[in-house]
Amino acid sequence: MQLANRVQNLTPSSTLAISAKATELKKAGHDVIGLGVGEPDFNTPDYIIEAAEKAMKTGLTRYTASGGILELRNAIANKMLQDHNLTYQPDEIIVTTGAKHALFTLFQVILNKGDEVIVPAPYWVSYTEQIKLAEGEPVIVHGKESNQFKLTAQQVEDAITEKTKAIIINSPSNPTGMTYTEDELRAIGEVCVKHNLLIVSDEIYEKLIYTEQKHYSIAQLSDQLKKQTVVINGVSKSHAMTGWRIGYACGERSLIKSMTNYASHSTSNPTTISQYAALAAYQSDDSEIKEMKLAFKERLDKVYQLVADLPGITCEKPQGAFYLFPNVSKVLQNTQFTDVDMLVAAILEEEKVALVPGTSFGAPNNIRLSYATDLDQLIEAVTRIERFLKRHL
Repeated sequence: MQLANRVQNLTPSSTLAISAKATELKKAGHDVIGLGVGEPDFNTPDYIIEAAEKAMKTGLTRYTASGGILELRNAIANKMLQDHNLTYQPDEIIVTTGAKHALFTLFQVILNKGDEVIVPAPYWVSYTEQIKLAEGEPVIVHGKESNQFKLTAQQVEDAITEKTKAIIINSPSNPTGMTYTEDELRAIGEVCVKHNLLIVSDEIYEKLIYTEQKHYSIAQLSDQLKKQTVVINGVSKSHAMTGWRIGYACGERSLIKSMTNYASHSTSNPTTISQYAALAAYQSDDSEIKEMKLAFKERLDKVYQLVADLPGITCEKPQGAFYLFPNVSKVLQNTQFTDVDMLVAAILEEEKVALVPGTSFGAPNNIRLSYATDLDQLIEAVTRIERFLKRHL
């Protein structure tokens, strides 16, 4: 059978591929430390699990509205008001099967063939593939490492053409962990308003910032920016609920209606039980989530310096998410490894530490290391990487 053109050029998710390889080695009896997949190593809090059990036992197991149950959309609206002073009505919110599906659905309803979307690099691996699946064109603009990998307003201005439809802002960022300031967002926002660009604001890591820097949603900076922004978020990272698959989008009413209509023909509705679990998450006091955040901060503070001190490696300290994104260009220059993919494969083979090559994120001189695992394992992983580097440099 001849496959559709839209899938023949897709690049498989490198993070899932690395995870699969690490799992294969573990099953073969190897002591593998996996630092590839980006998900909290904490279990979902008990009160959320109990809410799901209650939903099942009381018969809340049937279809729901395609855009999600009203109670959850109201809870999301309340969260947006409390966190960002943003007012959304329930019909300006769609609940989706994970934040990834919110993004996928959004690109499907806004892009025509040849429409361009500005994608800041380093970027999350699925942005470019989802844009291509919607027959759009990802326009990669590289943030300079000297600017913490963040785009400037001038870079955005220079990338805009008559075909530009939208821009993605991911703060805190996967894979870099860097966070845009209010002033940086305002400057980029001015360019977007000038050119009437839709802003796709991916804020999935907003609750995981470890400095005094405040998270700003670009939508909260002005009424016009709110009108031109679709906020993407979910409970996966903030509440350790990756497998529950609940995300959402907040935006202009007619756009959300189109996304809801599209979703009605793809997923029907997000999993009912998961919606009630997410409702409990947003109705809680977040005390357990704050404990998780403190654990991530402790790991970052400990492991960052160990990684930054590795031979041949430089590394900017991130403000958020749970990734380090060290530069390994000096290692590539002074060893037999010709590219970062070859280097990461060798580290996994020789030292059984699973990392993700930066090529997957549009950054061929970097690797991504997730510190969403326990501290002892992290320290052991860095020890193994150090041993590998000293052996080859």
